[in-house]
Parts: sequence; structure tokens; C-alpha cells
Amino acid sequence: MVVDQKKAEHRLPSQERLNHEKVHVIACGAIAREILAISDQHGLHHIDLQCLPAIWHAYPQKIVPGLEDALRSARARGFERIFFAYADCGTGGDLDRLCEREGIARIAGPHCYSFFSGNDVFKAKTDEDLLSFFLTDFLARQFDAFVIEPLGLDRYPQLKDIYFGNYRKLVYLSQEADESLQAKAKAAADYLGLEYEYRFTGYGDLTRSLRSL
Repeated sequence: MVVDQKKAEHRLPSQERLNHEKVHVIACGAIAREILAISDQHGLHHIDLQCLPAIWHAYPQKIVPGLEDALRSARARGFERIFFAYADCGTGGDLDRLCEREGIARIAGPHCYSFFSGNDVFKAKTDEDLLSFFLTDFLARQFDAFVIEPLGLDRYPQLKDIYFGNYRKLVYLSQEADESLQAKAKAAADYLGLEYEYRFTGYGDLTRSLRSL
């Protein structure tokens, strides 16, 4: 039996039909602000954004199970075009295996530091950045909640040397040229006892990934 696709779509409930026409982007909450900014700048109004907890940045073992749940829910609501706004993000290849099983694309790269820099640029600086700790705009804003507290440094400050003793510099990869964020990033470097380096990246490869949708 041949099904007329347009007639089939018109038989869907109105919201489900609307979902059928959009791209559902399941994203790390740590890059939600950037995705919304890119969508506004480039008129990507077909993107339907769902964010998973940003704190999973510190607990990457939660990412793939969370994406599996979000994927099932999105498909149940009629979304057929789905994209994962995640890099590997510490999943050790588990995210790629999920993408292969389910036929889902993701942002290329090992983590957000890489795709914000531009994956090729980040790779070229591997040797130079070997002993670097990275911040993005999100982490500059949320340094206490996403670095100090998860590592227990607020309770056990003596752990700072154990965690960061082998680093030499803090590199702030900036998406927006914001002096207040630069001041926060510099304060984070001072707190950790690291040299400070500022690099403006903009949105890097994230823009290309979203525009390709």
C-alpha cells in the first residue's frame, strides 16, 4: 500500500504535525544560550530546543542514558528530525554508539572547548595546550557551581593542588566579548594559581553544525 505523505501528515494532531516539520535539538544545557543566539542570528526558527542538565558536564556517565530517554520522548511526540547538540563530552565513545544505533547526528568533536575553538584549530594547538584548563562563557559564569562545588573545593580547599597542580594555565575560550566574564575568568585563574590566557572564539563550529540542519 502506498501512503500519500502529505495526507498522512494532515491526519496528525496539530501539535504532532508541527513537531513533524521541525528539527528537535537535544542539547547540553551548558550551550543553550549559544544555541538560542545562533538560532536568532541566522533565522533558524525550525529548531525546537530541549536542554538536558548542564551539570552532567561533571558527570558524563549520565549523558547517554539521558539522551536515550529524551530521544524516546521526542519520537513519541512526533519528531522525526532529531539532532544531538553534544560532542563526545567524556562519554568514551558511548554517544557515538548511540548515534549509530539510532541514526542521529551530533556535533563533531571531543568536547565544547574543541568545537567552540573550531575542531581543526583546537587540534593544532594540542601540544601548546597540553597543560591547560579551559573555561567557556558558561563556566566563567558558573565557576563555583560547576567547578568548585562538584570537586569539593568549597569543603576541602586542600584538594586544589591535587586537582590542578599539573596545570600551567587557564585558557578562557570566550563566545561573547564581555568584560565582566573576562574578569570572572581571570579571578578563576587567580584562585587556581594558574596563568591566564584569553581567546575569543565566538561560536566556532557550533554555528556550522546548527545551520546544516
